[in-house]
Amino acid sequence: MSAYWLLKTDPDSYTFADLEREGKTIWDGVRNAAALKHLRAMRLGDVALIYHTGAERQAVGLAEITSAPYPNPQVGDPKLVVVDVRASRRLPHPITLAAIKADAFFADFALIRQGRLSVVPVSSAQWERLMQMAGVA
Repeated sequence: MSAYWLLKTDPDSYTFADLEREGKTIWDGVRNAAALKHLRAMRLGDVALIYHTGAERQAVGLAEITSAPYPNPQVGDPKLVVVDVRASRRLPHPITLAAIKADAFFADFALIRQGRLSVVPVSSAQWERLMQMAGVA
């Protein structure tokens, strides 16, 4: 069974459109210990929402985790892991942070409780609700 994740990216440096154009990428740059713990828990076939930070503050697309976590080949620290990610599809309706915060269902969502983390888990129930909000059948 797949797990669900939310991956944040700064659209000034990397966007979901970049991922769509490239098809796949190495998801790197994660340095926070809690976010790295989540990254290490990812498995091949897990699914992620790609969330634009900054002025946008919205989930815009879906991606698939296409590798197990592995040490970032660009740095010499084995604690800093990465995963490979492949673009799946753009969301029909982006999900804004404001819409998520306005829904009491998400009171315990890590995106709200730990807003600074760049990688957060999403429960199955939260995922279903988010997909409804995005217009994904």
